[in-house]
Amino acid sequence: MTALKILAINGSEREGNTADVLRHAAATAVERGVEFEVVDLRNIWMERCGPCGDCNYRPVACELTDGVPGVVEKMIAADGIIFAAPVHGFGTSSLMQTFIERAGVGYLRFDRPLSNKVAGVISVARRYSAGEVWSQLTVNALLNRMIVAGSGFPATVHALHRGDALKDEEGLKNVDRLVERMVDMIELLDEHRRLTGRDDLLSVREVNERVGLALNELQVPA
Repeated sequence: MTALKILAINGSEREGNTADVLRHAAATAVERGVEFEVVDLRNIWMERCGPCGDCNYRPVACELTDGVPGVVEKMIAADGIIFAAPVHGFGTSSLMQTFIERAGVGYLRFDRPLSNKVAGVISVARRYSAGEVWSQLTVNALLNRMIVAGSGFPATVHALHRGDALKDEEGLKNVDRLVERMVDMIELLDEHRRLTGRDDLLSVREVNERVGLALNELQVPA
């Protein structure tokens, strides 16, 4: 049987507290027998959205050539995805924002390939706007028709200096709860697939909800 897998998208520009939190999350996942891989967006060649401006009408994937489609392929292959980002300027980091735009508009909108995958969200902040960034990333997961796993209190971790995140016991406990619930849901969905032989666990009737992009014109990116 193929091992279940969680892919974490790290939107931090540096090796710091967000990376520490994801290493903590990885340990929890591995204890449950789930593979855990981190994609550090700072190491990905990622262009910003270009001036073409025809994203709402294009029936094919983005023409920009960079590392984004490779990350999207990893997301599609995973059973669960964690979006993790620090708060910068009272909002999400620029790397995560760029990735959300490039991946979402350029690739994911065509047939919503992340539908019914399990999502988790972690935000890291000194003190302020942790909830706003958590909410933004959660809405992005819902846009992609993912199943968002809760952790009771949101998985927001507070830190200022490098290493401070590992001192936030309450924040890390919420990260543990998040990963545990993600694994529970992933295992539940996997068991259902094996017992029924079905992949269409939840209905996804319209493959695309964008106005101006006719469904019969869609071409699924290769």
